[in-house]
Amino acid sequence: MEELKKRLAELKQSVDESWSKLDLDNKFDELSKLEAEISEPELWNNPERAKEKNENFTHLSQEITPWQLLRTQINDLSDLINLGGEDLREEISDQLDAMQESYLSLKKALRFTGEFDHANAILRLTAGVGGTEAMDWTSMLERMYLRFFERNDFKATLIERIAGEEAGIKTAVYEISGINAYGTLKSEHGVHRLVRLSPFNADNLRQTSFSLVEVLPVIKSDTEIKIDEKDLRIDVYHSGGHGGQSVNTTNSAVRITHLPTNTVVAIQNERSQLQNKEKAMEILRGKLAQMKIEQQAESIDKLRAGESAKWGQQIRNYVLQPYKLVKDTRTKHEETDTDAVLDGDIMPFIDSFLEQ
Repeated sequence: MEELKKRLAELKQSVDESWSKLDLDNKFDELSKLEAEISEPELWNNPERAKEKNENFTHLSQEITPWQLLRTQINDLSDLINLGGEDLREEISDQLDAMQESYLSLKKALRFTGEFDHANAILRLTAGVGGTEAMDWTSMLERMYLRFFERNDFKATLIERIAGEEAGIKTAVYEISGINAYGTLKSEHGVHRLVRLSPFNADNLRQTSFSLVEVLPVIKSDTEIKIDEKDLRIDVYHSGGHGGQSVNTTNSAVRITHLPTNTVVAIQNERSQLQNKEKAMEILRGKLAQMKIEQQAESIDKLRAGESAKWGQQIRNYVLQPYKLVKDTRTKHEETDTDAVLDGDIMPFIDSFLEQ
């Protein structure tokens, strides 16, 4: 029984250390405040704000609850051990094994310590040069990520999608919500390269295609990323998409340029000009935050122009011909089951990046 007591004490110490590193006491206080705010009827007079508060409450609750449960289980098992009795040894040992497995799973949250790791994410896919071939590759990546989101409890909300003339997509933008969405997906930021026999080539020749994947933190508030209005140029123009009758007759599309870094964000997803501007500003804040991380800058005032998401930053190769292999250029992690990877099984790549 003494050995079981020692194991339980070590587990309790590990859980307490993790609780402190994850700042769960403060998050618990924040959760209580959110619960009180949500219960106020006046909040629901502003549906957008109410939705945001409700989502924050859900995310915090999902993060905190498993740790609370594990702590309770440890205390209950400690009481059971103190009752003594060798006849309880097997039951106690089984419960302790299960709790240690739970802890190892929860401990993965300690990998998300970056400034924006707990934020939702913007996923933007852009086809590279190569016409239809590149657009088809970009749509394959889109499907891969959507399958990954389905399996891992992330919600993907389409912001904008521009289809190719013959096949595939030119670009697609999604907002991804869920626990540690940005922290989980940031490993995907960069250029993805495909090598295969082209289905669009009459001679069925081997073709290399590129797609740019941008992963940006969702920053809704100016308090985290402060942008000076004088640094912005805002242009409005006719949307070129399909849809409602006002799409091509009103200046609903918005293009915002951050002049110091020459960073451009354009949104024309068939909604009002105000909504497009708000979404464009949200994405711009995310782009600048990503640049701040990449350049290790103290503030956005220190950012250098043209140094974010370069097409030369190739992070992963997907080879389907003459052999099958998906290999990450940074971690060297590789998988030979290319069908599984393209069907959304990319967590091994994400894990190897986070563990590195």
